[in-house]
Amino acid sequence: MTCRALSLGNDFSSVATFSSRSRISFSYPSSSSTAIVFLSRNSRLFKLHCLKRNYEFVKGVKFDGPMILIDDIVNNEDIDLVFENCITRTLSPALTLEEGLERIKEAVQVLRLDPPGCSSGFLRFQVAVPPSSKALSWFCCQPESSGVFPQIYLSKNSDNPTCKSLHVNSRRGVFGIGAAASFTRYSLLNTGMQSLFKRYISSDSTLIMAYGFMDVNINQHLDSVNHEDGSFFFFVPQIELDEQETTSILTSTLAWDDSSVSTFKEALHSLEISLNQLSCHICPTNDTWKPDCTTSALRKFSLVENGSIPRVYMKSIAPVGRESMADIMELKESPSSTQFCFRLSPTVAFKTNMLDQANNLFYSLEESANINTVWASLIIDECSRLGLTYFCIAPGSRSSPLAVAASSHALITCISCFDERSLAFHAVGYARGSHIPAVVITSSGTAVSNLLPAVVEASQDFVPLILLTADRPPELQECGANQAIYQVNHFGSFVRYFFNLPTPTDHIPAKMVLTTLDSAVHWATSTPCGPVHLNCPFREPLENSPSKWKSSCLKGLDFWITNAEPYTKYIHMQQSCRFNNATGQLIDVLTLVQRAKNGLLVIGAIQMEDEIWAALHLAKHLGWPVVADILSGLRLRKHLTSFPEIEGNFLFVDHLDHALLSKSVKGWLEIDVVIQIGSRITSKRICQMLDACVPFSYIMVDKNPNRQDPSHIVTHRIQSSIVGFVDCLLKARVPHSRSKWATSLQVLSQMVEREIQFQICIECSLTEPHVAHVISEALSSESSLFLGNSMSIRDADMYGHGRSICSKSVTSLMLDSDLPFSWIRVAGNRGASGIDGLLSTAIGFAVGCNKKVFCVIGDVSFLHDTNGLAILNQSKLRKPMTILVLNNHGGGIFSFLPLANKTEPSILHQYFYTSHNISIGNLCLAHGIKHLYAQTKMELEDALFAAQNEDMDCVVEIESSIDGNANFHSILQKFALQTAEDTISLLSASFSRSSIKDEFFYFKVHKIEYSQYRIALCAPPTSTSLGHDHKEFYREGFILSLFLEGGSVGFGEVAPLEIHRENLEDAEDQLRFLMHAMKGVKISCFLSLLKGSFSCWIWNELGILPSSIFPSVRCGLEMAILNAIADARGSSLLDILYSQTNEKDKYQSSMEVQVCALLDSNGSPAEVANVAAALVEEGFSAIKLKLARWGDPIHSALVIQEVRKKVGCHIDIRADANRRWTYEEAMEFSSFVKDCGLQYIEEPVQDEDHILKFCEDSGLPVALDETIDHVHENHLEKLVKFSHPRIVAIVIKPSVVGGFENAALIAQWAQQLGKMAVISAAFESSLSLSAYVQFSCYLDMQNASRFRVSNNQAVPSVAHGLGTYRWLKEDITTTPVSIGRNPHSNFVEASVADARKLLKNLQVNQNVINGVMTEEQVHRYQLNVELDNVSCLFQVQEIGQKNDDNVLVFLHGFLGTGDDWIPIMNAISGSARCISVDLPGHGKSIINTVNIAGQEPCLCMETIAGLLHNLIHHITPTKVTLVGYSMGARIALYMALKFGYKAKGAALISGSPGLNDKLARKIRAAKDDSRARSMVAHGLQPFVESWYAGELWRSFRSHPHFNRIVESRLPQHDVQSLAKILSGISIGRHPSLWEELKNLNFRMPLVVMYGEKDTKFKKIAEAMINTLCSGQEQSNKVHKVVEVPDCGHAVHLENPLSVIYALRHFMNSL
Repeated sequence: MTCRALSLGNDFSSVATFSSRSRISFSYPSSSSTAIVFLSRNSRLFKLHCLKRNYEFVKGVKFDGPMILIDDIVNNEDIDLVFENCITRTLSPALTLEEGLERIKEAVQVLRLDPPGCSSGFLRFQVAVPPSSKALSWFCCQPESSGVFPQIYLSKNSDNPTCKSLHVNSRRGVFGIGAAASFTRYSLLNTGMQSLFKRYISSDSTLIMAYGFMDVNINQHLDSVNHEDGSFFFFVPQIELDEQETTSILTSTLAWDDSSVSTFKEALHSLEISLNQLSCHICPTNDTWKPDCTTSALRKFSLVENGSIPRVYMKSIAPVGRESMADIMELKESPSSTQFCFRLSPTVAFKTNMLDQANNLFYSLEESANINTVWASLIIDECSRLGLTYFCIAPGSRSSPLAVAASSHALITCISCFDERSLAFHAVGYARGSHIPAVVITSSGTAVSNLLPAVVEASQDFVPLILLTADRPPELQECGANQAIYQVNHFGSFVRYFFNLPTPTDHIPAKMVLTTLDSAVHWATSTPCGPVHLNCPFREPLENSPSKWKSSCLKGLDFWITNAEPYTKYIHMQQSCRFNNATGQLIDVLTLVQRAKNGLLVIGAIQMEDEIWAALHLAKHLGWPVVADILSGLRLRKHLTSFPEIEGNFLFVDHLDHALLSKSVKGWLEIDVVIQIGSRITSKRICQMLDACVPFSYIMVDKNPNRQDPSHIVTHRIQSSIVGFVDCLLKARVPHSRSKWATSLQVLSQMVEREIQFQICIECSLTEPHVAHVISEALSSESSLFLGNSMSIRDADMYGHGRSICSKSVTSLMLDSDLPFSWIRVAGNRGASGIDGLLSTAIGFAVGCNKKVFCVIGDVSFLHDTNGLAILNQSKLRKPMTILVLNNHGGGIFSFLPLANKTEPSILHQYFYTSHNISIGNLCLAHGIKHLYAQTKMELEDALFAAQNEDMDCVVEIESSIDGNANFHSILQKFALQTAEDTISLLSASFSRSSIKDEFFYFKVHKIEYSQYRIALCAPPTSTSLGHDHKEFYREGFILSLFLEGGSVGFGEVAPLEIHRENLEDAEDQLRFLMHAMKGVKISCFLSLLKGSFSCWIWNELGILPSSIFPSVRCGLEMAILNAIADARGSSLLDILYSQTNEKDKYQSSMEVQVCALLDSNGSPAEVANVAAALVEEGFSAIKLKLARWGDPIHSALVIQEVRKKVGCHIDIRADANRRWTYEEAMEFSSFVKDCGLQYIEEPVQDEDHILKFCEDSGLPVALDETIDHVHENHLEKLVKFSHPRIVAIVIKPSVVGGFENAALIAQWAQQLGKMAVISAAFESSLSLSAYVQFSCYLDMQNASRFRVSNNQAVPSVAHGLGTYRWLKEDITTTPVSIGRNPHSNFVEASVADARKLLKNLQVNQNVINGVMTEEQVHRYQLNVELDNVSCLFQVQEIGQKNDDNVLVFLHGFLGTGDDWIPIMNAISGSARCISVDLPGHGKSIINTVNIAGQEPCLCMETIAGLLHNLIHHITPTKVTLVGYSMGARIALYMALKFGYKAKGAALISGSPGLNDKLARKIRAAKDDSRARSMVAHGLQPFVESWYAGELWRSFRSHPHFNRIVESRLPQHDVQSLAKILSGISIGRHPSLWEELKNLNFRMPLVVMYGEKDTKFKKIAEAMINTLCSGQEQSNKVHKVVEVPDCGHAVHLENPLSVIYALRHFMNSL
């Protein structure tokens, strides 16, 4: 075996390697000591002396620094910069650390067989592994004489870490071994010269960390460490384990340079040695707890604790946005750790804050004052050796020896409380958080009895706990001695082990005490874990009074005293579970799993992080629906990505509990196999459902042998850890085809979830379900949640929100892409489920898990454990807590029980609710705890914000009421039930349809067409301004035809109103885009559910932001899709929206929709009144008058008065002011019409902020219309301020609010608050009117159901605003919509049956159609262009008009192709000739160079621009508009400046004019050269993966089509040429264009676009526009800057519709 160590010296260029046959020997003075001594730092030289040095040095490549130091190169232009580009390969996540290490070894072996073809390189493999803390254990596992150095462990604890904190709570940190690369700098005074060659690592993608020391010169021979100002030593480990919050990242790094002694073969061999050592010395993933032997392990390394090297620095290589550092002192600003161990060699090692300062932790036992002290010291020290360092001490005299010994121990942290019950629960909480037992010390008597509740909880929930109870000696038992009770077996069967120690005596060997304690801890931590009880009687003296004792009792402890290990080490033999070695019974289980059709995975309570990790692996592997309990950690998961193909691997059904309120759902469920991992679940309804679904195979997996089967339905009980079971199943093949049943179950859960969220959101008051909902949003991976019992945990389980997006580092996001969730640790006392000790448990949990803990408990639970506030006040070794107390002034859970309806209220309040008026604020004040009070949603939000941003504990009291809480829960359950019934009805209908193509309920789009229409109107639309002189009026729009595979077709209408920001031209651009984007797209039949389904589909399937689609276009698209689904099913739009319409009702003539007449008040009051009377005669029951047309409120008031007189009181009169009045004018109008009985006045004021004021001051009922027109996102958040009771109606135009889904949500909000939801047409044709008739009927039916659910009152009828049909002189349908007087009701109504028939048998009136537009074909061709000694065969794509009046040339970015622009080109090709080009070296464009002697062909910016100029000149003789993105934008700008005569204008997207700074250009050129070499050496795929892992693409990576787009980058024709382009036109090589921009002025229009999230290019764009427009007013009109919303750097791919809109308006301005 080759031993290695890092060689560092002043002449050091790379690290030397020596074989075992050529050892280096050193001659040093002999000594009997191996201690390492630091000299005083004040001497300016301190040395590490080591005596035994027969070992070999490690191998690594030397670099000049983790960042460029400007001072080193700025004054010397001759310095050559070389960067090594890091290529990172991400492997699939591993179930265990061992598996992750094996994955890396396999990848290295593949690399050995297929090495890269380059002389130098920097390569990394990384794999996500379970997140539990293993770094320190792995460091400690390494042998003393390790052959691989350096080795480092550093803690991530930044809160004043101490040796105690290392042992008490989580030790998340970093372990590194070996040096793949090193960075050294020595004082120039010592070196005397500078090298003219500087090498650095380029890391633009994966974050690389280097670890090291400042002001330190480590001697080449490793025999000294000199303090030297300005020097540093950093290294990148060969193997690194970086522990983050919800995952750990295992990385291996390989660096080589064939020009030095570290060739590829040698570097690979060195890495394999490191991997082999780690494989042999690793802490295996173990099912059982093992003692923490960190202390003994660290001691064996002879680590020296000294303040001379106080911290280890963590420096990221080339961090985001930084290429260099101005001063060496910047390195000292890097993150650092003051708790670390560093081993440079077997004998040179040092540490900080890892152990106490003393060389010997134990004082001499022989010097103990008495035998009590001896035994107490033995017990306490053995606890610390076993890793038990957290002691909970209750005051008492009899326990003095134990308390004094514990509090005096250097490694033990003690906490005390006067209440033993709270103290014991605190210990339980600590064990829950840390998975390490806490030790409780109490005095004798009832102090012991007070531990019982916590003991019961620990026993029932398998929580390890060590109880050391002091006792009176035997002679004081049962004789009336004070404070003496019978403590033997005091806790009965609730403890795993009991031992009554004898009274301390020197007649008994002291080692008996140690073995007894070791045995007890073994019992506590072995399966099944639980509490153990050691009863410890003591005679007086209890203090340290001298009393003779014989030291002979210490015989046999010599070895124990000289080391730091436990006396007895219990060893667990690991048994792996392998499929091919499985027993017959296990094979039966695997067979059941493999044959399951309707499997269900139930994840109960899980506390171990590795088991949560394993549960995610299992969920992905099975592909079954997953029911995750609130205590599983996965119920409140955060999403790390929006990739539908990845998230589609997981089927979480979070709201099955409320779906089961429906009997239909219960009867529909057909389960054949259930796997449950984790302990019992919280939801009673789910347990009852599982019980009712038998017989089926129920597989329960739990490492504890106890029975967890209260329903007695388990058929297969597997005693195994979750990790072991999952490991077994992962090796078995399981069919991964999602069934209809599974898909339906997920859809059902999502619909119920959205209804619950809706109800919680629209409820104005602060409710307890809202608390459960909002607290889950406040959580992050850095925090944890502790839930109280009763309603707190149930509400969190039922109403917690588990789909929020989590922000995550780039590295973690990429690593976790296969497991795209971050989880939240959630704990609770569910062993016995009592309400006692909850606060104390939560505080202990916060200490143990070392996270910021949110605790949610009820008021009675809080009052039950107010003594826990005394523990909270001590704040030892934990982060601040936020405690939310739900104060409903009693035990609210009893209001949900049947007895609440059958018991007198007075009895309920006194004996069940235990109602109280205790001031929680005063309790907090008494304990000095910050108290906040929240009575509203906003106050809760403010309180949570304050609590999260202040570094202190805080109690937030949330006011509630028992009756109000019970009532709101009832509302939630009723509406969840109704939603479940509606959804299951639709699912049942879907099951019966044969037209659905596959198990996912998908239809596939064959093609889309659209045609433009122009129909005549009888009169001008009321939205038209007055004073026009037109004689004829028209309505224009588009008919959208969507064809499905199979022949079904759906029609939609797109008809934008001229008064909104969209026009026909803009709408047509988007339709042309959709024609291309939707071809072959799958459409889910669940889109008809509407509740967010369309928005999700638009984003996931089309890859466009829902908010970027114009409202009229989205409305027409949704209409076409819904009609196509209806046609495919042989039904109607209404039927797929409201599936409970039975066959008998479908065609009943009684299904009608009332219609409100529309009347323009253009005329005198009498004239308008006469027209209104005529409308009443026709049968209209409601009339809407358009007012304020002339601006005079008095005239409008007179019109209303006259109309009311004319039509009588039985007709509903609505008025619409269209926001034309000021507040004063509106009030003037209201004063005249107060007695006119207006149903409502619509949009009375201009200023939205005056609406509520008008409601209050006028007393008139108000309706909203324009106010909601622009609410296309976050509807409920924006509507909530309009819940005022005087706002009685919401007028909803689907084509203006953005379609049926948005309209339905707004209508639901209105109806829920008792407001009218009025559907209004916008002068569309009968196509839209027929759809609106059915949609209005659907909303009326929904409202009727809502009334039945809420109060069973009669449903008020609503006349919808469909009266615009009277304006239609022509129509796009041959048969107009049927609206007329209904002979049964005698009112004008629209027939639903006729509307169904019209859409089903739609016949288009060809007389009004101006032509049918189909998708244009892309014309592809190649052209060869020459320039000097370079020629390029260009691949060209062309769409659109063939004339040269308006030509756009699109230039893509690096790695892209011309195809990137096809969707955008399709959109604007209706009015332009669009040409895209594969740039040289990209796609199918081929570069050919002619080699001329003595000349190297140059592929610089000038050459590329010249080639493109010649190409464009060949294609068209006229000027063109250049459109460029990123690299293409740089080229476009260069061409616009150089070939201005050829360019009409330029659109620059995410582009830059270059770099002004000379040093920045030099660095960038060197980096791009490195990237180019890396691309050629490693191939395109790893390069592309590394490229898109960069920070620049953070936003793009969240795009649902990201993976698909990245894959399209791989088929490049010529990688060599691509690399040359990257190097040749590097932004570091071509000259800066900033000066030329100043001279551009207004000669050529430019539009500069950037993404809202692209902060780097936002600054560049702003600087560009400032440069262009400086001092030139005319330039401000010519040049524009556009911020494209909701996207990052890849603007044209992330938000193409906004780019199209900006390009269209730029084209129109030219």
